[in-house]
Amino acid sequence: MLKIGPYEFQSRLLLGTGKYPSLEVQKQAVEASGAEILTFAVRRMNIFEPNQPNFLENLDLAKYKLLPNTAGAKTAEEAVRIARLAKASGLCDMIKVEVIGCEKTLLPDPVETLKATEMLLEEGFIVLPYTSDDVVLAKRLQELGCHAVMPGAAPIGSGQGIVNPLNLSFIIEQATVPVIVDAGIGSPADAALAMELGADGVLLNTAVSGAADPVKMAKAMKLAVEAGRLGYEAGRIPKKRYATASSPTEGMSVV
Repeated sequence: MLKIGPYEFQSRLLLGTGKYPSLEVQKQAVEASGAEILTFAVRRMNIFEPNQPNFLENLDLAKYKLLPNTAGAKTAEEAVRIARLAKASGLCDMIKVEVIGCEKTLLPDPVETLKATEMLLEEGFIVLPYTSDDVVLAKRLQELGCHAVMPGAAPIGSGQGIVNPLNLSFIIEQATVPVIVDAGIGSPADAALAMELGADGVLLNTAVSGAADPVKMAKAMKLAVEAGRLGYEAGRIPKKRYATASSPTEGMSVV
């Protein structure tokens, strides 16, 4: 079970809901992924305008926990305002804190992310901050009391996969809360690797919505996350420099 705050989930794949070719493809992909947590940008939704198109109307919300995010925020204060808006709409008390500090790389601002996380925790939110793969920053966020940390594997939407597995493994080793790898995942192999490193979950969007067949890719990501987790729990064999016979040599007859 993946535990985030008071909530428990069977699936360890979290899915974004943006940039799908159509609402119908989005719905099929969500169902194929097996995801129980769906994230979306509050600023890109008309949550207070019932006459406007809304992807939420296309889904059975009883099956999912919504994770609004503060995408578009550039300061802690702006992120907090967006989070309050999401909470006021009655969507969920969980929030993904996203405060971008660089427009070119879309990397998060560490100072503003820490500040926003602290402010939202004080207001009683269940806070999941999106961070870079900075080991110390992840530690500081946990010390504040966040409910999960979400280090990026690579820049948002880049599809580069895990560019710094060493730092990611350091974050996982010292984690006191779930570590959910977020951003930059491009293929099922990337998702499986994140889980094999010991991550508690993977959040992705573009890798599915931008695929030639989003529905098939959603299913592939589901299986990859499950396989990676099973591999991590099973414990892989150590890497060796030289070959080792796979069959025992003791008791072999002389020919």
